[in-house]
Amino acid sequence: MRRKTREELLTHAALIVITFLVMAPVLFALSKSTQTRAQVFHYPPILGPGTAIVHNYVTAWKAANLGIYMKNTLIVAAIVMFFKTAFSMFAGLGIVYFDFPLKEPIFYFILFTLMMPTEIMIVALFQLVSNLGWSNSYLALTVPFLASATGVFLFRQHFSSIPSQLVDAARVDGAGPIRFLFSILLPMSWNTIGALALIQFIYMWNQYLWPLVIIREERLQLIQVGLRSMTAVQDVTNWGVVMAGAILAMIPPMIVFLLLREQFTKGFALGQEK
Repeated sequence: MRRKTREELLTHAALIVITFLVMAPVLFALSKSTQTRAQVFHYPPILGPGTAIVHNYVTAWKAANLGIYMKNTLIVAAIVMFFKTAFSMFAGLGIVYFDFPLKEPIFYFILFTLMMPTEIMIVALFQLVSNLGWSNSYLALTVPFLASATGVFLFRQHFSSIPSQLVDAARVDGAGPIRFLFSILLPMSWNTIGALALIQFIYMWNQYLWPLVIIREERLQLIQVGLRSMTAVQDVTNWGVVMAGAILAMIPPMIVFLLLREQFTKGFALGQEK
């Protein structure tokens, strides 16, 4: 019992230290977001709260247009999250439950696209979007991200693990593919849906390069580019305001994570059990 208690104490102590190390940058940013410019550069460093908390957060929200950037990013991330999850689910349904020529090669080609990040296609994608007349629009920020090889793979693996007896029972009852999807597969897939939705929301929230390239109007720009614009003039940058903006930008993804954390953890736990 003593040995077991000692091991548990050591384990908890190690986890506490690791958690603190992981949280250290966030805690540092939170501390600096409350400080004036003089306090930020004070030596030795001030790690506690400062005296400019209200000023920094109000300035970041209003003067730096952070509210507009966050609104744009929420719209784009929500659109991509919804349609990307829906398209991935329909694609997984087709790959698992339908027979058509070259099904396996098509699936492997979809997996192959995982090795092709947006950055290597950005020139061709920029040319295509410009030719379509979508520059400076939500179409340019959403349509190129509506397909997900990761999502197709996750739903394909999940649907493959569902007993085939359910499919036979649905056919006997006269259920078509759409009714089978919404009546049987959908209620059994909430964990996978929640996990993928969370991943895609955070992925879109962190988009920087593509919005920087394709969007020229400030009223349509996204949050990561907005945060970068706050440091454009290095000599006069108020890092307390910048840190306040970074803290504000963390809040929506954190809320979405808290709402979907159960589905996220269960989705990956089920994936490990398979």
